[in-house]
This record gives sequence, structure tokens and C-alpha cells, in this order.
Amino acid sequence: MTYAAVAMQMTARSVAPGATRDTQRESMLRHLTDVTGQIRGATAFITQYGGAPVRLAVLPEYLFTSYPIRTGISAFAEVAAWDMRGPEYDALGKAAQDLNLFLAGNAYERDPHFPGLYFQTSFIVAPSGEIVLRYRRINSMFAPTPHDVWSKYLDIYGLDGVFPVARTEIGNLAAIASEEILYPEIARAHALRGAEIFVHSSSEIGGPRRTHKMIAKQARAFENLAYVVSANTAGIDGYASADGNSMVVDWKGQVLAEAGAGETYTAFADIDLDGLRTARRKPGMTNYLARQRTEVFAAAYAAATVHPAGSLLDGDIARVPDRAHFIETQESIISRLAKEGLI
Repeated sequence: MTYAAVAMQMTARSVAPGATRDTQRESMLRHLTDVTGQIRGATAFITQYGGAPVRLAVLPEYLFTSYPIRTGISAFAEVAAWDMRGPEYDALGKAAQDLNLFLAGNAYERDPHFPGLYFQTSFIVAPSGEIVLRYRRINSMFAPTPHDVWSKYLDIYGLDGVFPVARTEIGNLAAIASEEILYPEIARAHALRGAEIFVHSSSEIGGPRRTHKMIAKQARAFENLAYVVSANTAGIDGYASADGNSMVVDWKGQVLAEAGAGETYTAFADIDLDGLRTARRKPGMTNYLARQRTEVFAAAYAAATVHPAGSLLDGDIARVPDRAHFIETQESIISRLAKEGLI
């Protein structure tokens, strides 16, 4: 099976000063209408260009809100975070149906089990309009994550809800959020659950020289024998950074297509699903996934604690932190590791 995937490089829009939940929702839904039109134009061009039918489109990180730079966690959750069954997802479902493709993206999301918090969530919506994958970012510097409420999160969602893989007609899909591409454990955990294609929504500094994230995208691809479809922002409104270098990487780590700066859909390429599966099932030195000796590393990880789990839990209650909590937690971790002679 061969089809085309496109990384839509688009400008993220920030939450307007003084926005209310109603005005912000109206703004996001209007933006989604614009995004749908851009994807429609991109898929028409790619098909006319002679490519395979587009079955997967990936949107950049926090496209509809940017990141909450000066807003408290509860305030941002109230104004801008999506509800798990909210109208934003309804609109995305309608867009995926109209476009007849899988639509992947990233947004901040509220969860009724954890009032006052939000999680940065990567999602995939099927052509049926159904949400087939919801992945919450594990590694984040200034935002709550499932690991911060770990025991309660596992009780509710289980490990399958932490590392979900959507088994679809275009392959087994999993999501990696933003800088998590730098953490090989995230991709490997998904790959060990069958993931073949990683959708990566990002907002990062691009440029002509290879950045850490660019290098990591290629590494995550070849070490897991998986495709990476990475969509970067084309800047954030009001800012000049976080632009360029959206790309599609194949399971050999080869960059098949890469965008320059600005809004563009030039990062598109064919996904050869049969070729990937053949490579995964062939014995040899380059079958890095099949050569894993997981028990060895499981023991080493089990013996080490770096970032503590459940830092936002008081018993079964998740507390809402201020942003200083995250720096203070990291400072205490660094101090402890230094005392233990580990850094």
C-alpha cells in the first residue's frame, strides 16, 4: 500500500488578550475552517503533481492557541483548552470526513478527571470523523503531564492510554509531541506496541543547519524502522521564531521531503507501507527493532528514579501548580542527582 502524507506548515495563532472562552472558541473554529481550506488546496496540488492520494495530513503543535506564555494554568485551561468531547473535535471530525483523510494535530485539552489542569494532547481523527488516537505529552517543561498525576492517571486510562497506537487502514499510527522527539524512550514505547508511522506536531527553531530535533527525527525513524511525519509551525503570530523544516522521514532515516520557511505544504512524500513491513520482517543487522533486548534495559530503568512521578497529587486529588513548580522540581532533581554523583 502506498499513499501520500503531508506535513502542513502553518502559522500558529495566539490567544488574544482579554479573550473569553466564547470568543476564543469562535476564533479557533474560524481558524479551523481556514485550515481545512488550506489542506484541501494542498491535497489537490499533490494529487495533480502526480503523487499518490493523500491519506494523512499532520498539523503543527498548538496551532490554534500557541503556548500559554503569561497565563496561569487554570486560567488558560478555562479560556483556551479544548474539552474532550467539545465542538473543536466535532469540527475536526467534519473536516476529516470532508477531506477523506486522517487528520493529526495537537492542542491543549481539559480532562474532567483533573479539574483546573490541562494536558498537551496530540490527536488523530479518522476519515469517519472518529477520534482514533489521543496521546498526552509525557515530557514537558512548564505544563502538567500524565506523569505528574501518574497513579491516578494509570487507574483511569491504563498504560494503553499512555502510549496509544491506532491500528488503521493506512498503518499503525502513534504520536510524538514536540520536543519529545528528543527522548528515544517515547518513540520506542510506541514502536514496541506496533507503531509504524509517527505523527510529530512541533513548533521549533528551524534553519539551514541540522538542529537537535532534526537529527532526532531521523534517528527515531531508523532506530524504530518507522516513518516520521513532522509538521512545524510557520512561526507564531507576533513572533518571528519557530519556523521551517517540516519533513517526512522514511524508516531508513532518509529525509524524503523538507520544507523551507513560511506557510507551505512542500513537505509531502509517499508512504510505502508494504516496504516498511517487509523491512521489519527481514532478519539482519539493520533490523534494530527486532534486535532489542528489552529486559536488560527494563532492569536498569527500574533501578533509577530521575523525575519523580505524581508531583501534583495530594492523595487522589490533583492540585493546580503555579509555573514556578516546574523549575523548582527540576532544581531539586539536579541537586539530588549531583549529591548521588550521577551528574
